[in-house]
Amino acid sequence: MRLQCLVAALCFGVGVMAGKYSREVNEPRPGSSDQQTVEFRIAKLNQVWEKSKRMQLSPVRQAELHSDLKLQEKDELRWKKMKVEGLDENGEEEAQLRRNFNVILAKYGMDGKRDTRSMESNSLKDHDTKEGDMFDDPRLDKLWNKAKTSGKFSEEELLSLKREFQHHKDKIHEYNILMDTVSRTEEIHKNVISPLEGDAKEHTLHQKHTELKQKMRDLNQGFERLHKLSHEGFTEDSDFREPRVIELWEAAKRSNLSKDELDSLKEELHHFETKVEKHTHYQEQLELSHQKLQHVEALGDQEHIKRTQEKYNTLAEKTREMGYKMKKHMQDLSNKISRQGLKHNEL
Repeated sequence: MRLQCLVAALCFGVGVMAGKYSREVNEPRPGSSDQQTVEFRIAKLNQVWEKSKRMQLSPVRQAELHSDLKLQEKDELRWKKMKVEGLDENGEEEAQLRRNFNVILAKYGMDGKRDTRSMESNSLKDHDTKEGDMFDDPRLDKLWNKAKTSGKFSEEELLSLKREFQHHKDKIHEYNILMDTVSRTEEIHKNVISPLEGDAKEHTLHQKHTELKQKMRDLNQGFERLHKLSHEGFTEDSDFREPRVIELWEAAKRSNLSKDELDSLKEELHHFETKVEKHTHYQEQLELSHQKLQHVEALGDQEHIKRTQEKYNTLAEKTREMGYKMKKHMQDLSNKISRQGLKHNEL
């Protein structure tokens, strides 16, 4: 009798542990009565998405969040497959996933903290900010105002330069988010009791500090580039226009790749830049479509509202899809550059 009770208790314990990572818990059922439409296959991502709707984010920002969550979903499903195959024994991949998820929460103001930093990165809203305080950073604002009044730039070049400044502002924000997560991890690390658990957290902390140092180096290099651009202007032989593509190209040139590899990568980056520009165009159209929808809703013509809403929904879906593909391509390119650079450094 005692043996039967012990077996039953063990089975119950295993069931509880398995439940945490089971398909039923993490992949919500499409037919469930409390959730008519399921956007993602992982429950926590659906919860974030539903919360974002209540927060009334701008259309462009909500589309960006959707793309980030889609990328997170892809990585989490890949990790689950790895776990089943007995990989990621030291939990590094899982720790990275958790960190990425926390970054998403912080980036969109869902981490429970009141973020004093500007969260809105939509360039269409720049007219809402004060002219002399556009980038929330004294060094950037000073540099931008100097470049703008220098007379060195055409109107088109100023728009390109403004995108570069905005990109750098976003990178500063990402750095601040990561620094905040490191501070939290250090606080948790102080309260660790188990030596085994302490070793694992020490390793995670070391990884985060390494990532922080790399991001700080990237920020310094990015600011040096902005400083040079602001004083010297754009050169005619500039390879790329989009800040994210320029950042990848600069990283590639620092990674000891051969000339043939760089030439091949440059061609791929040109294709990627076209994809980025197309996505930016769709974001602008989405914002305009949302403004039109608000105008039509104010008029009250239900038939007109329905048609405009359908067009807006189609455009929003297309923008999200393009955003995901663009971010996935960027992730693949980043991994490719870092892998090839590492391989060359080892040789």
